[in-house]
Amino acid sequence: MTAVVLAACSGTADAATTTAAAPSSAPATPATGSKSFSHPGVLVSQAQLTFVKAKVKGDAQPWKKAYDAMMASPSASLDYTPAPVRVVECGPYSKPDIGCGAERRDAFAAYTLALAWSLTGDDRYAQRAITVMDAWSGTITAHTNSNDALQSSWTASVWPRAAEIIKYQYKKWPNAPRFATMLRKVYLPMAQADRSSWNGNWELTQLEATVGIAVHLDDQALYDKAIARFRKRVPAYIYLKSDGALPKAPPTTTIDTRAEIIKYWYDQTTFVDGISQETCRDFTHTGYGVAAISHIAETSRIQGHDLYPEVKDRLRHAMGFLSRYATGDLPAWLCGGKVDNRWVGPVTEVGFNALHNRMGVQMPATEKLTLSQRPAGNNNLMSAWETLTHANNPA
Repeated sequence: MTAVVLAACSGTADAATTTAAAPSSAPATPATGSKSFSHPGVLVSQAQLTFVKAKVKGDAQPWKKAYDAMMASPSASLDYTPAPVRVVECGPYSKPDIGCGAERRDAFAAYTLALAWSLTGDDRYAQRAITVMDAWSGTITAHTNSNDALQSSWTASVWPRAAEIIKYQYKKWPNAPRFATMLRKVYLPMAQADRSSWNGNWELTQLEATVGIAVHLDDQALYDKAIARFRKRVPAYIYLKSDGALPKAPPTTTIDTRAEIIKYWYDQTTFVDGISQETCRDFTHTGYGVAAISHIAETSRIQGHDLYPEVKDRLRHAMGFLSRYATGDLPAWLCGGKVDNRWVGPVTEVGFNALHNRMGVQMPATEKLTLSQRPAGNNNLMSAWETLTHANNPA
């Protein structure tokens, strides 16, 4: 038994049918054992970027509107100026905020500028992305205070996306080795800090950061270890009726009694397909967890060991659950009929594209929410411009 740490109807509308070729019980392709990594290979691939570039050039929608929104954002400015700090200090809800907001903004700027270069061919964008990344790799040494691991992992989920495009597409980046050292020495220790008993979006975000870092560093052992952790963490975050009367306990913790599990799930006692450990906390944090799951699965797919078949049922139900109740009335059995924050955020494009467009899963509630939020913007944490990069993208 342990103290549970919480950091600062039946079924869902998307539980309908699937037309995917493989049944949901089919085993996923092994996610480990690769002899080499595909680059760029963190969240977006060369094939995906080529697809998007052609759509934007042809003024096709929704990509052109999403591209215009990205290019109009401050993150895409050729005058963007980074603001690195030596030690980033983030308390609960970023109070105090010593470099917290700046670090996340700068990581997203680097990614945005890298995308802008990839889609326009204008070297000025690549050079500005390099300026941002070099500023941080030449400055930062640590993260501290209670949100250290989460802050670090949010940022480290984004840095590798930018670095992959610049290193492997643009290629002219003298300080790329210094940036890689920063990822390993400054960010990776925080991504591997033990937060298993905290809210699940923490560990899932840490795993997203670790997977991205592993790909960029070509570190197979690190990648394999993170994927193994991920496979155990997802079933403890999203419930399916096949799990039994109670959700699965979070791995590597001693949260194992009925009372402890219910407390960990914010006192929810009725469990249906797609409810998440953080649903009764709020939908926004649950969306962070769903985004991390989608991002990790997308990267695994790019690397040739697709995890989507393995997480498909949990992910589709979770996305449908959030989408269904984002605006509709809550039943009395769900969180006592009240959730203070039901804003999901721009976190559904990646998973929706993979499950609905690639695998043929019918997801009416998720589709409705996703389309209503286009073009998906930037949540300033780990999701940005995903209508542009992933909408209807078969690559």
